[in-house]
Amino acid sequence: MANGEHERMTVRETLNEMNELFSIFDNPKDKFIQLMDMAKESKGLTESEKTDENKIYGCTSQAWVVADRSDQETFTFRTESDAMIVKGLLVLLENIFNQQPVNEILSVNSVDILNSIGLDGAVTSQRTNGFSSAVEKIQGLVK
Repeated sequence: MANGEHERMTVRETLNEMNELFSIFDNPKDKFIQLMDMAKESKGLTESEKTDENKIYGCTSQAWVVADRSDQETFTFRTESDAMIVKGLLVLLENIFNQQPVNEILSVNSVDILNSIGLDGAVTSQRTNGFSSAVEKIQGLVK
């Protein structure tokens, strides 16, 4: 790479890394504790960013996402939720999609993500639907 560019991981590589992180936990409860720990590290959003426009609909809890264009090709996402597990799931999405080009962001769906981190059976159907809504919202923001 020229000009000191750092090579960014693809969405798949990030998913593999998340899989390694979450696969050390046999108990789904421990996976949720990990998610909540990730949520605590999140900077979240300001009150003024918690608008209807940024809201993720289809989520049982309050949740929002903001996309900032990083450069011509990539985006940075910031998220917030009033529920810790949801916030943790949103932080996962930030980790997966931040600094990715549109084609990478559009290359996965919520089922891929939950499967790859081993949370597919651990997350309730309501949360799965909300997670799908969050992924769709992010993908809609970059189209």
